[in-house]
Amino acid sequence: MSDGPALSTRAEQILHSVVRAYIETGEPVASQDLSRMRRHALSPASIRNVMAELKDQGYLSQPHTSAGRVPTSRAYSLYVQSLMAQKRPGAEVRRIREELSQTRTVEERVERTSHMLEGMTNGVGIAAAIPTSSQVLDQVELLWLGERRVLMIVVTRDRMVRDQMLTTRDAMTQEELISIRNYLNAHFSGWKLSDIQAELKRRTELESAEYGSLLRKLLHLYESGMLANAVQPEMHMEGTANLVSFDFQLTRERLREMFRALEERKRVLQLLDLFLEPPSGEVVFQIGLADGDPNLEQLSLVGISLRMPGGLTGKFAVIGPMRMDYGRALDAVRQVGQAILSLPS
Repeated sequence: MSDGPALSTRAEQILHSVVRAYIETGEPVASQDLSRMRRHALSPASIRNVMAELKDQGYLSQPHTSAGRVPTSRAYSLYVQSLMAQKRPGAEVRRIREELSQTRTVEERVERTSHMLEGMTNGVGIAAAIPTSSQVLDQVELLWLGERRVLMIVVTRDRMVRDQMLTTRDAMTQEELISIRNYLNAHFSGWKLSDIQAELKRRTELESAEYGSLLRKLLHLYESGMLANAVQPEMHMEGTANLVSFDFQLTRERLREMFRALEERKRVLQLLDLFLEPPSGEVVFQIGLADGDPNLEQLSLVGISLRMPGGLTGKFAVIGPMRMDYGRALDAVRQVGQAILSLPS
């Protein structure tokens, strides 16, 4: 569908009123409803004529034979664009910054942010920190747990802390792990994670017999997955249960599929990657998420992508039904973004 001619001021005002009324009530909006609101100095008949034109242009639909109309995705897009053009005060930025400044690690900050977005919008709050290949190792700790299991704790220079369980081919002692840890921290602290394995292989071939056994075991740990989790995205999502209160007019099976899609971490990360592409620092929105997953066609997203310290990309978003409170979601995402950018690195 082409965009068509621009709406008149009167038509746009009536369309926005329909959107606001539908967001508030969830019921189809009739011309009499708008007339009673006294927002427009028009008779119900005149409003009805404008709404009929808006329906013909693809902004409104008529789900039943009643006189009520509901907004289409095109109407929501125009409405959200008008909200984004408004300069709204960031009243919560200072409070958000103070709360986030109390976190010590990226993981804590990501988790806290998802809770804050959920609380501020009553939607689904999502926060993710996505590492790049430039992540730099700070230090590693290795603990022997028995039964060929090793607990590895990795700290990178961007303050991300990850733990990972490794299963080894052969048994090791804690003393051996201490030696491996000391060697790794002494020789590779400050290295990019992506460069460590190649250097380990090179040193295994060149080092003297004194270090040969240690390096072979260190390389075995690496090939068992050591440091692999350190470059995985950190993501938290809160508030999926908030969607239960909305009537999506879906069959039970389709509703189940929608919630199942939201429960898949990989699927949600793909949504963030698709709709929040480069770290622009600008709030964006997507009405309907069918391009990411057909099961999510009745959901919308408001989010922002930021460049964070240490080469991390931060993606922060609110997901809700198409009739969610977009003004609140835009404010929450914008203020969270401003607070995060103002934090010391």
